[in-house]
Amino acid sequence: MITNEFNIERYLSNGVEKIVKNALKASLSNPRESIFMGKYALASRKATEKRRAAEAAGEHIPPFLIASITSNCNLHCAGCYSRANHACADSAPVNQLTAKEWQKIFDEANNLGVGFILFVGGEPFIRRDVIAISAKTPDILFPIFTNGTMVDDDYLELFDKNRNLLPILSIEGGEKTTDNRRGKGVYKKLNTSMKRMKDAGILFGASVTVTTENMQEVLSDEFVNRMYEKGTKAIIYVEFVPTTEETSYLAPGDKEREYIKNELTRLRMDYDDMVLISFPGDEKSSGGCLAAGRGFFHINSHGGAEPCPFSPYSDLNVKETGLKSAMDSPLFKRIKEQELLMEEHAGGCVLFERREQVEAILSNETA
Repeated sequence: MITNEFNIERYLSNGVEKIVKNALKASLSNPRESIFMGKYALASRKATEKRRAAEAAGEHIPPFLIASITSNCNLHCAGCYSRANHACADSAPVNQLTAKEWQKIFDEANNLGVGFILFVGGEPFIRRDVIAISAKTPDILFPIFTNGTMVDDDYLELFDKNRNLLPILSIEGGEKTTDNRRGKGVYKKLNTSMKRMKDAGILFGASVTVTTENMQEVLSDEFVNRMYEKGTKAIIYVEFVPTTEETSYLAPGDKEREYIKNELTRLRMDYDDMVLISFPGDEKSSGGCLAAGRGFFHINSHGGAEPCPFSPYSDLNVKETGLKSAMDSPLFKRIKEQELLMEEHAGGCVLFERREQVEAILSNETA
C-alpha cells in the first residue's frame, strides 16, 4: 500500500529526468543526436513543470502514454499478448484512428505535459502516416517498438530528419532464441536494420522480452556488448506476461526480478553511455504498478483508453472524450480505489493476473 510519504509525481518526474540525462549521455558521440537531446531536455523540464502544476491543482498527469497505433502485424511471435487478447490481426482492421485523430491526441498530450509516447502494435511501422505525423510534435519523444523487419530508405530519412522518433527493435537474445520466438530469418533482418541505422548515424534501441529461460543470456556482458557494438544505445527489458497458464513458468517472479535488478545495476556501471531500463521493474519502490494512469495508460488502435496493453479493458474512447477525461476514467479510478495495482502477484502483470476483478469492475459500470 502507498504510504502518505510517497509522492508519485515526484517519483515519476525524477525517473524521467534520469532517463533524459542518460539518453543525453548516450548521444554524446553523435553531434546531431546530442543537439536534439539537449533541446529535448529543456522541453522535458517544461513538461515536468506542467505536471507539477496540475498535481498541485489536484490533477495527476502521467508522463508516459503507450499507443497501439495499429492492430496489424506481419509476424506471428510465440506467446504474443496482443494476439492472445485478439488485439492483433494479419489484415488492417476497420475503424482504427486516423493520423489526424492521433495528431490531436499528441497535441493534447504535449499541452498536458506528457513527455513520452511509446508506439506499439501490432507492428507500428505499418502506420507510416502516424509515425510521420508524430514528428510534428518535437517536444515529445516517441520510442517506436518494432520487430525491425520493415526498415527502408524512407524510414531512415524520416528518422534522420526527426530525432524525436526513436526506433526500438525487438530481439530475444541470439539468433536461435530470437528466431525460435519471432520466426526464421528475423534475427538476420534485425542485424541488417541495426547496421543500416548505425551507418546512418541514427540513435536506436532494443527491446528484450525477459523470461526465466533467456534472462541469463540477455543480461550477460556478451549480449549487451554485442548490442553496443551494433550501435544500440538503449535496451529496454520487458518482463514476459503469460497469456496462458501453460506459459506462466516463463514469467519472472520475485527471485528472478531480484536477479534482473542486480544485473542491471552492474551493467549500468560498465555501460554508462547506454540507457538500460527494466519494465515494469521494481514495483515496490514505485508503490505498485504504474498502469491505469498512475504512470501511464494505453490507447488501443481504435482509441479505447485501457489500463495497460496487458489489460485490454476500456470504458471510454479518447476520440470522443479527449485525453484529459480519459485520465479520469471511472475504470481507472475503481482499479486504484480497490488497490489492485498494489497487490502481490506471481510475475509479469498484476492486472493480467487480476483480470477477472477488472472485468467485474467494468461489468458493474455497464450494468
